[in-house]
Amino acid sequence: MAASKSPSVEIEVDDRVVRVSNPDRVYFPETGATKRDLVDYYLAVGPGIVNALRERPCMLHRFPKGLAGDKVHQKRLPKGAPDWVETVELHFPRWNRTADELCVTELASVIWAVQMSTVEFHPWNSRRADTEKPDEWRIDLDPGEECDYAVVRRVASVVHEVLDELGATGYPKTSGGSGLHVYVRVRPDHGFKDVRRAALAFAREVERRAPDDVTTTWWRKDRDPRKLFVDYNQNARDHTIAAAYSVRGLPDARVSTPVRWDEVDDADPRDFTIETVPGRFAELGDLHADIDAHPFDLRPLLEWAERDEREGAEPPADPD
Repeated sequence: MAASKSPSVEIEVDDRVVRVSNPDRVYFPETGATKRDLVDYYLAVGPGIVNALRERPCMLHRFPKGLAGDKVHQKRLPKGAPDWVETVELHFPRWNRTADELCVTELASVIWAVQMSTVEFHPWNSRRADTEKPDEWRIDLDPGEECDYAVVRRVASVVHEVLDELGATGYPKTSGGSGLHVYVRVRPDHGFKDVRRAALAFAREVERRAPDDVTTTWWRKDRDPRKLFVDYNQNARDHTIAAAYSVRGLPDARVSTPVRWDEVDDADPRDFTIETVPGRFAELGDLHADIDAHPFDLRPLLEWAERDEREGAEPPADPD
């Protein structure tokens, strides 16, 4: 007797139709949320997730059996993609190999990736037009093992203060874990090394202003676990973090969610899940929608980097 086909549903996404197999498979055992629930979430925040991913090489974190199974970190586009799913070819010098990564240009590509068991979307901070010139500076506030969220909030205030002094517009979001990310759009005039030097110079200024809370020590074993690490190396080539509106592979189906600066002191990352964020998005829209309208020139930060290095500071540690 022939095996029966797996159940599926057809999802209309703009002018596309995406077939979603096993829609009732539980992806998040803690809440019972299914693959279909994940699809519905991404449909609800469609403009936001597309804005976060648009034209960027994107690594996928896939869970073919849900969170109860193994996670797959996938650079190359999964096989079987429709011809309308777009990609960008990247070169990886260490192995002298190339990979065609997903390059989202429409919501249907996101839903197709979810059909292929993707939970998390991790885009590059550069775009397809020139993948070697980042247009996004990422400030990652990464608390140590003994560092509570009150420290994250205090450091975020210092970050906001320094950005304001620079004339840079920062767009905060919860990491979906225990930290906070702040994105700044930058002009794509510099390579990854310069963007990382600028990010380290900024991190050192934050550390100078909040020495009891902040560290820029690269090696984890050398850090004070009570301090927050401003992770400048998230701006290195091929280093990615979860996009705005990306679900995280955590039992409660938490979401990396944009917040306003005036929400940071009260925001709890655990409050933002696939159940709560759609309503918030319907009310507030995409809080990062106008990020492209506020590009920042990195030259002042590169001048800080040169000053620090003249005074004996080490250049950025090798991210590898």
